[in-house]
Amino acid sequence: MTGAGRLLARKEAMSFPQPTSSWRRVATLGLAALLAASATAPEAFAAPAHRAGGTRLGEVRVVARFDRSAGQVAESIAPEPGGSVVIGMIPARQVVRVAPDGVVRVLVTMPLPPGGGGTTPVIGVPVVTGVARADRGDVYFLYSSGQGGLTGIWQVRPSGAPRLVVPLPAGTMPNALVIDGGRFLVTDSAGGRIWQAPLRGGAASVWSADPALAPDGFFGANGLKVHDGAVWASNSDRGTIVRIPVAGGGRAGRAEVRATGLAGIDDFDFTGRGDEILAAINQAGRLVRVGPDGSRATLLDAEDGMQGTTAVVVRGNRVYVTNGANLAGDNPNLLLARLRY
Repeated sequence: MTGAGRLLARKEAMSFPQPTSSWRRVATLGLAALLAASATAPEAFAAPAHRAGGTRLGEVRVVARFDRSAGQVAESIAPEPGGSVVIGMIPARQVVRVAPDGVVRVLVTMPLPPGGGGTTPVIGVPVVTGVARADRGDVYFLYSSGQGGLTGIWQVRPSGAPRLVVPLPAGTMPNALVIDGGRFLVTDSAGGRIWQAPLRGGAASVWSADPALAPDGFFGANGLKVHDGAVWASNSDRGTIVRIPVAGGGRAGRAEVRATGLAGIDDFDFTGRGDEILAAINQAGRLVRVGPDGSRATLLDAEDGMQGTTAVVVRGNRVYVTNGANLAGDNPNLLLARLRY
């Protein structure tokens, strides 16, 4: 769930307390890398919006707009029964619930860690990233602070402070969170790994450290989904989507790259038509359809309200999309669209 590595590496210091000199260096490097990669982005998504073959989208509307000045850069989505969604807000360090009518309610605001969180890997500021909802209704989220005892998987509690259920090493940058049966799966964008931990809580272990997950300067493994007997992950730096088969005993098999040319990819989800994918391209501010053969076509772009697209989730024929407006614009939002086959 954060944003693409080159983006998240410079999620603007607008609301961050007293950015350090190291943070400014990271921000400068991140912007340079972004601009270099952006030079090839138009070629990668050359198909006209709304005219691509395969799945299309219709009835696109804004459900909610967020307060960018307060750090509400939407990063991740977890739908709930009844039409509400839970969203992680990166620099605000918040988890919010958005009702079907667009009303936003803050569930959690994580406090700044001692020292301000300047040791958070890559980005130098503490952030809330991925969110997930268990079948029984429990809401979990990821917090990265660069400090042991704070970085890890947290549980939202109806009353009282959130609870740390799975601690992760201080050097990790947890990004996307998925519940897979009785376990959590988490991408580590800084380390290029996927971690696993029991849903009941406890110690985490590395499930896969395949080279296809590794970063190339900033963020590696980012988005994460479980689909058709495999774990799928996006790699922001490399612009790829990889498939890792689940072997005997739940072990990770060897990763294979299933899609390329997706510079600045963040999150993704499956449309329900085999291996067809909708990919959130943070860098370009687009939602792209990726066919089973790796073909690409833009479905939503700036004309539809896309600005720094961070996450996409498909539920039935509904498609939820978050935009963080973390590169340009000032309109972070939650969009809802309908699948059209």
